[in-house]
Amino acid sequence: MRADDAQTFRNRTKEGFPTIRPESSDPLQNDEICVATRTSPRLNWAVTARRRGDADRKSKHGNIPRDMTANGSTSQYVLGSTDAEQERLIRQAARLDPYTERLFRDAGMGPGQRILDIGSGVGDVAMLAARLVGPSGAVVGVERDVRSIAKARARAAEAGLHNVTFMQSDVTEVTSGEPFDGVVGRCILLFLPDAAAVLRSLSRLVRPGGVLAFHEPTWSPLLLLTAQLPLWSACASLIRKTFLCSGANPDMELVLFRAFAEAGLPAPNMWMEIPMGGDSFFAGWVYDLLCSVRPQMQQHNLSCEVLGNFETLRERLDAELVALKSPGACIGLVGAWSRVPASSTARAPRCLGS
Repeated sequence: MRADDAQTFRNRTKEGFPTIRPESSDPLQNDEICVATRTSPRLNWAVTARRRGDADRKSKHGNIPRDMTANGSTSQYVLGSTDAEQERLIRQAARLDPYTERLFRDAGMGPGQRILDIGSGVGDVAMLAARLVGPSGAVVGVERDVRSIAKARARAAEAGLHNVTFMQSDVTEVTSGEPFDGVVGRCILLFLPDAAAVLRSLSRLVRPGGVLAFHEPTWSPLLLLTAQLPLWSACASLIRKTFLCSGANPDMELVLFRAFAEAGLPAPNMWMEIPMGGDSFFAGWVYDLLCSVRPQMQQHNLSCEVLGNFETLRERLDAELVALKSPGACIGLVGAWSRVPASSTARAPRCLGS
């Protein structure tokens, strides 16, 4: 593309897709946050986004609100559980798994261990853990959604992984006759209003010296990286805003650090990585994610008119990268792991939330 053509593209995209300034990474300081509640089918916990000053509604599980409604009815998990969303998760996992594997290896996961994976979805993290612990180890994946469990079981069988099982359960009802060597999860805690309470409960299922390791997202770096890409910036900002309005926290770096401390665990080992590149995965990732959250965008009256024709959106995302000679990127991955203090007393069987 000639320099004058590139300048013409910049001018047109700036006119058609104005850059949306990144919002505060603290959802409680963002004046545009919707007050909304939805129950996640993956974890069966009600999740609420609220402005500062609103009183928490308590339940028998501590600070975790339950059975709360928005506009008189329970709203939906922001990503849904359609066939298309399941396939999106599989494509996303293929790109994210190497990062998560590094996190798990750094946390000491290895052969012979017994691992609990929460919010397993269609099974990618559980299957990754199953490969790391080997035939002498075992992985239990906990998932609420029946369709996702069926998909996960079929995929594990097809992959020949006989050391991983999946169970349908609320996270608050998981019990174990013996402690686990570790508890893991990816992109799960952002959907829960009290990550510290979750980690505190999970730690009771882990042997002294065992590990808790989680990969959670942060959207702020992506907003910065796409600030000079009008269409990308509009897409990223709209997706992030939809997460906020649906009760999720898309920026987990500080929340994750504080949650480990508040759960009574040692300060976690942490780092952040941002997948980037010049291949078509990234435009596809943004487009697929927009398709998954589009019903929630409509529910929360978030207009996507600024994005133009949805039918050509993916092609235009790719074209913008080419025209402006920019790499694609996705969310920042915040890895955090910590060990249960050796002085802790194993308490099994236990039920999360007890």
